[in-house]
Amino acid sequence: MEQMPERMAGKPSWLITQLAVHTRRLVFDAFADTGARGHHYRVLAVLDEFGAVSQAELGRRARMDRSDVVAVVDDLVGQGFAVREPDPDHGRRNRISMTRGGVRELRRMDGVVDQVQDDLLRSLSAEERRTLTSLLGRVLDEHDGA
Repeated sequence: MEQMPERMAGKPSWLITQLAVHTRRLVFDAFADTGARGHHYRVLAVLDEFGAVSQAELGRRARMDRSDVVAVVDDLVGQGFAVREPDPDHGRRNRISMTRGGVRELRRMDGVVDQVQDDLLRSLSAEERRTLTSLLGRVLDEHDGA
């Protein structure tokens, strides 16, 4: 790899951006090889952790645009991984929940994501990975919603 100027290599924001590009490619390729998509993983992860939620809440928790949420939910419903039902507490709203097939798909996708983490962070020890995750989470929390 070409050596980059030190003024760039010394900037965490630049390094994070470059790593994000690489990470996105790794995840996209890994999911494409298995017929899955990253948005599907995000939605299924939210449903697994928080249970049945409205499409609006699903979008907020998965950090996705409303129109993307609709398309992803349509895909997941079509594949039998999720169910869209009227919200009994709010007549004009739908609730989305995960099916047993969705649980199995999420577990399969977890394996793909875990392999990407291993590929991406293979030069770091387990302790360094935990430290990196903690630090990135702390910085993200500070800027979340800003």
